[in-house]
Amino acid sequence: MDYRSAGVDVMAGRAFVERIRSSVESTRRPEVIGGLGGFGGLCRLPAGLRQPLLVAGSDGVGTKLELAQTHGRHHEVGIDLVAMCVNDVITSGAEPLFFLDYIATGKLGPDALAAVVEGIADGCRQSGCALLGGETAEMPGFYGAGRYDLAGFCVAVVEADAVVDGRHIQPGDRIIAVASSGVHSNGFSLVRRILVEEERRHGSLAADAPLPGDRRPLMDALLTPTRLYAGLVKALRHAEIPVGGMAHITGGGLPENLPRCLPQGVHAAIDPGSWERPALFRWLQEAGQVPEADLWNTFNLGVGFCLVVPPSATDAALALCRRSGQEAWILGDVRQGEAPKGAALAGVPA
Repeated sequence: MDYRSAGVDVMAGRAFVERIRSSVESTRRPEVIGGLGGFGGLCRLPAGLRQPLLVAGSDGVGTKLELAQTHGRHHEVGIDLVAMCVNDVITSGAEPLFFLDYIATGKLGPDALAAVVEGIADGCRQSGCALLGGETAEMPGFYGAGRYDLAGFCVAVVEADAVVDGRHIQPGDRIIAVASSGVHSNGFSLVRRILVEEERRHGSLAADAPLPGDRRPLMDALLTPTRLYAGLVKALRHAEIPVGGMAHITGGGLPENLPRCLPQGVHAAIDPGSWERPALFRWLQEAGQVPEADLWNTFNLGVGFCLVVPPSATDAALALCRRSGQEAWILGDVRQGEAPKGAALAGVPA
């Protein structure tokens, strides 16, 4: 017996590393030292920082991977992996420095996994961070044939006196919503259950049929990659727009994530009528008969990121969002005291 007969092809693994080398090198930042292939990646801190703080985050893509692998959307989930990590660390006002990935699979499928890494590199380029390294683990007998799992790790840097941590938020500050690109990478256990039920009811799933109220096929809408907001946060920082808090709207939706950027003694009040809920979420609610409160506590409902700014900075922040190619609007405001009893946010079904 040998390793290959046990299900692990070392030579294929080496060939795979060579295949992805150009994608990795396309993300290089000036601070990166050396190249792909070492036991660890080396990266300097950017020059000119006085009191740099490192900000780290880790995440995955969740059960969206099941749909993506079934429908061959590997590049997209590579972007998702970066976005789920980067969008977290930038809420502190930090600039992403580098990203690491971990890919575990039952058997190395070079085409699919190369597409994943190309997607990861795409997300890194969009975010301005280097793909510093990673690991691909072939684990036959643990993962099914053709299946893989992903984990990502991001490190960012911010000046100690520029950290955005909510301490400057005051009652009366405005909450700005920045649009999502769709479901992003949360709530897919419910999405998949809805799809199974749709298939049971109708005998098949019209994955390629246009989504009602949207020109995209259903599967295209569901597997649209998570939007990246690092460029927007960098632009806000360079424009010196005072941002008191930021929230990445992930699992748990607005009720769970928006309060995380607020200090004690205040709460957020939002206007559910301030935007039109995207057609995809309307379809999910109707197809799954999802109660309104569950919808709010599962999905982002079209809001991918939030900014909290003083009233005097609202117009400038909105204008900059739009110049950056992001749809944005006033979602609500910050109010004194705790949220109404039984609710995480005022204006949202408990």
